[in-house]
Amino acid sequence: MNMAQQVSIETPDIPQPEAFTDAKNAVERLQELYSAAVTFLSTNFAKALVEGQPATRVRAFYPEIRLTTTTYAKTDTRLSFGHVAEPGTYATTITRPDLFASYLEQQIALLIKSHGMPVIIGASDTVMPVHFAAANDPGLTVPQDGSMEFSLRDSFDVPDLTTTHDNIVNGEGFTYPDGARPLAPFTAQRVDYSLARLAHYTATAAEHFQNHVLFTNYQFYVEEFETYARHMLADPQSGYTAFVGPGNVEITDADAPMPVPAKLPQMPTYHLKRACGGGITLVNIGVGPSNAKTATDHIAVLRPHAWLMVGHCAGLRNSQRLGDFVLAHAYLREDHVLDDDLPVWVPIPALAEIQIALETAVADVTELEGYELKRIMRTGTVATIDNRNWELREQAGPVQRLSQSRAIALDMESATIAANGFRFRVPYGTLLCVSDKPLHGELKLPGMASEFYKTQVAAHLMIGIRAMERLRDMPLERIHSRKLRSFEETAFL
Repeated sequence: MNMAQQVSIETPDIPQPEAFTDAKNAVERLQELYSAAVTFLSTNFAKALVEGQPATRVRAFYPEIRLTTTTYAKTDTRLSFGHVAEPGTYATTITRPDLFASYLEQQIALLIKSHGMPVIIGASDTVMPVHFAAANDPGLTVPQDGSMEFSLRDSFDVPDLTTTHDNIVNGEGFTYPDGARPLAPFTAQRVDYSLARLAHYTATAAEHFQNHVLFTNYQFYVEEFETYARHMLADPQSGYTAFVGPGNVEITDADAPMPVPAKLPQMPTYHLKRACGGGITLVNIGVGPSNAKTATDHIAVLRPHAWLMVGHCAGLRNSQRLGDFVLAHAYLREDHVLDDDLPVWVPIPALAEIQIALETAVADVTELEGYELKRIMRTGTVATIDNRNWELREQAGPVQRLSQSRAIALDMESATIAANGFRFRVPYGTLLCVSDKPLHGELKLPGMASEFYKTQVAAHLMIGIRAMERLRDMPLERIHSRKLRSFEETAFL
């Protein structure tokens, strides 16, 4: 490629930046800008696959939202979001405004109301990678590097790690190149990166994810969830409209088959859908803190209203019985996967609204209340470790730490999910079920486990569902605790 070709860049025709005081109109312009960029890149890339390398560099840009304010916001002090911290210029790049339309309308409307200023909608300076544009077209696939007759990077922009990061949520002082501070917790490229990963790990499209996410570490919960989903589809008064499984198989009839893919994804995910995303998503993350971090890293960009862990744990107290419940009020973090992003000295607080919803759900399902509830549930510290066979190591150290922390249960995922909820400002909670007591001679053996699964899985899952339904009925501003917000926060949730 000669120098003339290197500096010649072709871009789509788009409107100039424009001020908006109506959130719906602002989102419509975002969709217009995004669609123009995606269509331009996809069309030119499809052409290049047939005709060869373009004569010019082909480039498009993500749309952005921008706000400049010279005054401090006058807001309801009970509200933890919807305004910027101080006067200045703030911006965020946007991807998939079709997917995030309701979220964007809500956040933009709050911003305009809080500051009495319009938002400016236009093209950003952040280039859109052709891979993420092509992801909008099911018939278009970007070949692996080296399989084309020309180098893709010479003609199209590709994903760039300098704009794909967690600097905003990690509080590392991120600003855009022109000095604007962030309006939202993720850049457009970071969101696109996670949307692609979600499709890979869960084998379901982002469009199916609901605002209330349950994480589990056993397939038994998936089977029980499908049974519950079919009951809901059979009830026209339930409000649930569809059930989606891996491979984006969607059923609306309670008796319709749900084919199982020949190869299940790493984290099989199922969605019981309801209008406006008010349903429930269940993710089987499998075992281990790495999986827990991976799942929550990517689901966080969807800005769910809450996520809960409903899995199995080791009971650490002799007074506990198999099948008892554990409601986490605190976490001992020895999972290590988040140490670089969220130091272990950062406390992970319990969130009152989540805790109340879970405890009330336990009472509803078990028909126990007050002091009697203590017969089958304990509250306290849950320890999360990264070694599933910790029992095989020398006991003195681990047991002493568990005792000093007052831990009542141990697993491999809960603290990771809670910590990432804290980091990403997603309300979180944990309700576990005791499946073994390794310190007291009750190991997870086949005979013991089968009886446990028969009697407790259905009740445990139902508690998680009931808790989510209670949270669904709460206003978002009540669920989203101010405990999740730092000194200088993004205006957007």
